[in-house]
Amino acid sequence: MKNSEVRIEKDAMGEVRVPAWALWAAQTQRAVENFPISGLRFSRAFIRALGLVKMCAAKVNQELGLLGEKQASVIIPAAREVADGQCDEHFPIDIFQTGSGTSTNMNANEVIANRAIELLGGQRGDKKLVHPNDHVNAGQSSNDVIPACIHIAAAMQVREQLIPALQHLQKTLSAQAAEFDNVPKTGRTHLMDAMPVRLGQEFGGYAAQIELGLERLESVLPRLCELALAGTAVGTGINTHKEFGRRIAAALELETKIPFKETRNHFAAQATLNTLTELSGALKTLATALFKIANDLRWMNSGPQAGLQEIRLPALQPGSSIMPGKINPVICEALMMVCMQVMGSDLTCTLADASGNFELNVAMPVVAHNLLQSLTILANGSRVFADKCVAGIVANRDHMARIAAQNAILATALTPHIGYDKVATAIKTAMSENKTIREVVLAMGLMETKKLDEILNVRLLTEGGFVEGVSGGG
Repeated sequence: MKNSEVRIEKDAMGEVRVPAWALWAAQTQRAVENFPISGLRFSRAFIRALGLVKMCAAKVNQELGLLGEKQASVIIPAAREVADGQCDEHFPIDIFQTGSGTSTNMNANEVIANRAIELLGGQRGDKKLVHPNDHVNAGQSSNDVIPACIHIAAAMQVREQLIPALQHLQKTLSAQAAEFDNVPKTGRTHLMDAMPVRLGQEFGGYAAQIELGLERLESVLPRLCELALAGTAVGTGINTHKEFGRRIAAALELETKIPFKETRNHFAAQATLNTLTELSGALKTLATALFKIANDLRWMNSGPQAGLQEIRLPALQPGSSIMPGKINPVICEALMMVCMQVMGSDLTCTLADASGNFELNVAMPVVAHNLLQSLTILANGSRVFADKCVAGIVANRDHMARIAAQNAILATALTPHIGYDKVATAIKTAMSENKTIREVVLAMGLMETKKLDEILNVRLLTEGGFVEGVSGGG
């Protein structure tokens, strides 16, 4: 537990009492007191990006002769500590704050300045040694730093977390598709019986959905790698070197191995969050795919006696506090809730992007929170889904094959041979008299046994196309 001692810090508005243990200073403290709203703070991914920006800015400003060696020598390691997570407790400001994120940008400036001062052997708050604005924030504005940090954090999360997780899930689904390739089952449209498919074909469709999701993420990355840095206050680049934007993008690429570059238009980069909305849309689309896959598996697992009983999901934990022996599809349900959250976050990001006025968007912190949260939970949820659900699925092969072979809708394959109306009559008779379609067609004298059995071969029916046979439609 932190002690109750305080120290006095000053800013342009006067003195502020700051906890003695805290690395932040007056402007951060004012924001803490002004925004006691949600308890939500910026994510580790965002703080990492913020630390990297401040570190690379110091390097570039030193190279350009705009920052003294003394200050650069301590700002760089102090910012590195922020990037590495050693100062996370010193970022206390609520997500719901000023729309530009100025409070959090100054939070970083103050933390890094005070830590740099310590590295020089000075006392916190001695701005003569290292100044949060003049030195740490040199060549920058909250208005270009915050959108750049969202881009950087999102690009790192896409590359380092989400894409690898989706690749793992896609491979797991593809492996099950191969495993289940010879397992016929009843297809369904409108939740009603349809022509047969193979379980492997369904899983192949799921794997393809994830593959398409990966392609959408890859397509947005080039625009996500464009950074607003060097636009400063309104996009004109006031108070920054003309080389700053290009050089800091190169420095960030060196640190992250991600090909960042200066934005093609600083006014668009600061006035809008269009690329982040595009990424959020790709995440929403991915969420719809994952929701469908998880929900399908939940339905196929339903039972074990009164449901579809087509597959068995891994049994992970008791499912009821009152019904002994009940096992629920908990991983599917968890992933579906992840998807619901992502879909809701996309609406928040969309509304936030639309809220920009003239030269600045004023809802950046809430986009940072929602978008980066979506990336985190989709990555984690996809990996858990692959390992704890998909990889352990067992097919109830005999049950599915028996149900598929008895399904009256198989008669659809007879339509080219005896006509739609006769097939409809045969299906209606089979269902009403609880007979197989084979029994009914033979009793009606519509086709010879050998040819009928050839056409009603369930495996061949899953291959599609026209089954050659007797001609003579309805």
